This record gives sequence, structure tokens and C-alpha cells, in this order.
Amino acid sequence: MGSAGRLLAVLLLLHPSTGFWIMNVVFPPNSRVQEPSNNTSPLIIVPGNLGNRLEAKIDKPTLVHWMCFKKSDHWFPLWIDLNMFMPVGVDCWIDNIRLVYNKTTRRSSNSPGVQVRVPGFGETYTIEFLDYNKLAGYFHSMVQHLVNVGYVRNETVRGAPYDWRLAPNENQEYFIKLQELVEEMYNQYQKPVYLLGHSMGGHYVLYFLNNQPQAWKDTYIRGFISLGAPWGGAVKVLRVMTSGENDGIPMLSNIKIREEQRMMTTNPWMLPSEDAWPKDHVFISTPSVNYTNQDYKRLFTDIDFEDGWNMWKDTKNLTGALHPPGVEVWCMYGVGLPTPVTHIYDEDFPNADPVDFVYGDGDDTVDSFSMSLCKRWEGKQEKPVHVTEYRGLAHLDMVFHEKVLNQIQQILEGKSDTPREVDVRLD
Repeated sequence: MGSAGRLLAVLLLLHPSTGFWIMNVVFPPNSRVQEPSNNTSPLIIVPGNLGNRLEAKIDKPTLVHWMCFKKSDHWFPLWIDLNMFMPVGVDCWIDNIRLVYNKTTRRSSNSPGVQVRVPGFGETYTIEFLDYNKLAGYFHSMVQHLVNVGYVRNETVRGAPYDWRLAPNENQEYFIKLQELVEEMYNQYQKPVYLLGHSMGGHYVLYFLNNQPQAWKDTYIRGFISLGAPWGGAVKVLRVMTSGENDGIPMLSNIKIREEQRMMTTNPWMLPSEDAWPKDHVFISTPSVNYTNQDYKRLFTDIDFEDGWNMWKDTKNLTGALHPPGVEVWCMYGVGLPTPVTHIYDEDFPNADPVDFVYGDGDDTVDSFSMSLCKRWEGKQEKPVHVTEYRGLAHLDMVFHEKVLNQIQQILEGKSDTPREVDVRLD
């Protein structure tokens, strides 16, 4: 079986109930051809966590397994990498993609002997499909929809991929490149630029805007379109760091994938915020301890991940205060789907899966309380804030669903009608 066939076979094995994006991205839906518009305000798309390709080159001093490659002469796919789905390959992949956190310098570095790069900055291919065989689609449906109405790939619609393993405090070079890209597109098309962020990409955009002078934003930024951003943090991250989450990929054990998930500084960054959540809300319940957002230090100690405490202290204030972005905002997110807000463990905590959950409202991945916090910006900045809730729409479907794509098109064309709620169950 060729590489494309193996990847397809793996993707089709995913459990159909998983909320993980990869289940939804197999065979992304086609966009309908519509009447082209000449009013194409330039757009930059910032993907969410895991939302763009990474490549690696290795010359490793040691190996975790004799079957792992020790050296490569060329850059090869790191995400998505077919080897991560193989029994031994997952060990090689984790050792290649992992970060090493230094609690003295408070900085992360790649695994020894590994170089990692983000391909395709300013282009869309690395966010449209996450693999070279074009089986795992992400923003393809959205980009194609925009092309159908007059946009041009890599010209009027461009991607801004980044190393999603790293929180913004360790990705400063990215924000320099993003600013240069905005200014380049503004100068080329003589129009201010829209920024669109999905999920964690919304936080990346917010951090970027919060660190720009208002005069710069007034000149270069037309608006910020946010899709499913976990403004108050994501409860799911607590499970990811505690017991791991393979998101329905049967070949990966939760405990095994936890090794990689704990090494990303973006996961502690996305913990439920102290400022947003009630101090008595229990996120993790065990037979002996209930953990709230006041108990993170104890939690990290109890799960034997004390670096996580330092990572959280490094990142909790990057966007935690939710300062208004200072530009016109369209905040869109899904509601009406059961979404875990508490993970319940038995005595095998933290080395076993939760045995039960308490559910709240949300998009099946992020709760609506967190996503709706963009409403706080209403009246706190000069530019308007528009909020649209999509009832019945799952987290990743925000980048696929025709009603969302049509709404984004309306925004980009300068049409002011913004619905407060759209029920996608009526399709």
C-alpha cells in the first residue's frame, strides 16, 4: 500500500464520535461556485493548534529505537507524518517533534539533533491540506470558496502558519513576519487587511493585535474574524496534559501521546483562565481531590509534570486578560452541543482515561462560556464587535460549513448584516 493509501486507511479507522479535527477533515466538502466579486479585501488566515504542516531535518546523537532514522539529508514531513501511526514509528515521531523545556531560561528548544521549520508562510497550501497527499484537509473548503468568488491563492488570500508547539512568548519572529505580511498586502492592494483566526489561532491574532499601536491597526487592519476561539481557555487541555488524548486514533495510546502533548507550551497557555472561570468550578474530579483553576500548582505536582506549572506561569498573562483587540471584530462560534466541562477520574488517576464527564454547552470541543467571552469587548473599544452563535455546529465544522463560509464572504464584501444566531440544524 502506498503512503496515500496508508494515510487514508488510518484516517478511516478513527472513531466517528471523536471531536478531533482530523476525523472531520477527511474529504473536506467542496465549495459551490458563486458569482465572483470584485471587492476582494485582502485576507490572512491564522490556523489553530495542529493546523499547519511542520517539517524536520535530523542528525541525532542518539536514538530512542534502533529502527528510527538517525540522519536525514532533506527536510521531511513532521506533521502530518505517517510514521506517527505505526507502533514503533510513534516513538521516533515523538522524539522528533518534542520540545525540551529549560526551567532556568524559561525557553524551549527542539529535541537534540532536530531542526524544525514551518513551510509555506504567506501561502495557503500548508493550511489547506496537512499532508502531501491532500487527504487531510483543513482550510481547503474555505480557501476554495473564496477563490470561487474572486480571491486568488497566495495573493489576496494568504496563510500565516506558525510553530504551534510554541506559545507566543517564544514565537516573536513569527509576529515580525506577520506584521510584514500585513503591510505588504496593504501596500499591494491599497486596502486594509482582514485577519481570520480559528480556535487557538484566534489567541495568536489577539496577541498580535494587542502588541500593535492603535495607529498601526487603524491603518492596516480592516477587521478580525474569530472562529471558535477558546477565549477563556479550553477544558479539554486539562485532560490532554493529565492523562493524554489520542482523539480517537486507535494506534496511539493516550499515555504514549501524552509524552508529546506535555512538551508543547501552547497547552499550558490554553488552560482555563483564572480571570474568566468561577474559582469554584471543578475541572478535574478524583476520589481524593477536586481541582479548580486555583489548584494548578498542586495538579501539576500530582500528575508529575512540574514543568507544566512553569510553562503556565510563563504564558498565563499573554492573552488571559482578554484586552480588546482595537479593531472591528466578528466573533463566531458553535453552541448547542454537549461539551465536557469536568473530567471525572477514578483511583487510577492520572494514568488512565476519565471514567465520566460533566457536560455543558459548547461546540463538542470548547464550551460556549469560554467562546462567548468576546462579548466582553462590546462597549470597551471604539470599533464594533459582532457576535454570531451557530447552533448545532461542531468546532472544526466552523471552517467547512456553507453558512459560515457565506457569512465570511459577506463580511469581506463589506455587507453589514450580522445575525446573532444561525441554526445549522435547519439545513
